[in-house]
Amino acid sequence: MDLSLTEDQELIASTARELLESRAATAGTRALDGVPAGYSAALWKEMVELGWTGLAFPEEHGGVGGDFLDVCLLFEQLGYAQVPSPLLMTVACCGMPIARFGTSGQKERWLGAISNGEIVTAAPLPWDHPGEGPVASRSDGGFVLEGTATFVPFAASAEHLLVVARLEDEPHAFWVDAADVTLKPLGTIGADRPCHVELDGVRAEDALGPDAAEAISLFGAAATCAEMVGAAQHVLDMTVQYATEREQFGRAIGSFQAVQHHCANMAIDVLGSRFIAYEAIWLLSANRDAAPEVAMAKAWVSDAYERVCSLGHQVHGAIGFTQEHDLHLFSEHAMTASLSFGDADLHYDDLATGLHLD
Repeated sequence: MDLSLTEDQELIASTARELLESRAATAGTRALDGVPAGYSAALWKEMVELGWTGLAFPEEHGGVGGDFLDVCLLFEQLGYAQVPSPLLMTVACCGMPIARFGTSGQKERWLGAISNGEIVTAAPLPWDHPGEGPVASRSDGGFVLEGTATFVPFAASAEHLLVVARLEDEPHAFWVDAADVTLKPLGTIGADRPCHVELDGVRAEDALGPDAAEAISLFGAAATCAEMVGAAQHVLDMTVQYATEREQFGRAIGSFQAVQHHCANMAIDVLGSRFIAYEAIWLLSANRDAAPEVAMAKAWVSDAYERVCSLGHQVHGAIGFTQEHDLHLFSEHAMTASLSFGDADLHYDDLATGLHLD
């Protein structure tokens, strides 16, 4: 495994950083407080024009011909800048499962539309335990879905939903028209405007099998790890800068050993998170079995990101808790991202079960 970036990948990351920094980074999150969609439509249009939505998909389906690792570099930069966007849900959770496990007809129908930015899609997070989540049944050559999908990011702005539901005791993924569902917005601290999605006899004509249903979780969790790595890097950068500028007792607080230890521990967590996240991402990009590596990455990065934010608050002191400072935005993001696609405890349990340690 080679985690070094190619010249093209370096260009992808630097171009994304430049674009997102020009949008005032975290200030963009504040500007969206009153926007129902939860993201900037103008910025989304720029992302589409730059080919971000099609980066991971083949050219024959309107894509750029890159891979999952390439698009994860964008997720990392979105996390660094704390710019809310449906890119992760649309590309990682909806597009990648189709690209990997969809039929030729499904690829033709959906990948081109996603690549060209013609539709915004959102995937309800798959249920974690038997007996949870929506249920599907066969009806007149199609399917009917009943139940509730919870905490669906950007559902209010999505045109289609890829819903995981149990069909004959196996998980399948079903394409649902967003106009046919009932949304209940949730008052959460995240910037992704999640909703409960109620499915009351909603009809679905298209379905993806169990492999695709599992892929929603795998690609979504890995992409979220990349996003958290970028965000943790930003917290480290702003903390080190603050430690060099803030003076107390006639000297910069960064000259005190305790503060240096905090910054060193943060750097270790960021570096470790980057390595373990991109190992899982690399395996997924290589089309190899990556379930254990994704679980390890999601568990480790979720905890590490929260530790980085906690130490960042200790170094910043009271200023880091004020509404005017950006640090609290990352702490809020850490809480929501660590829970997305399963928290650390869930993935540690899955790993223990796989090792027969339960």
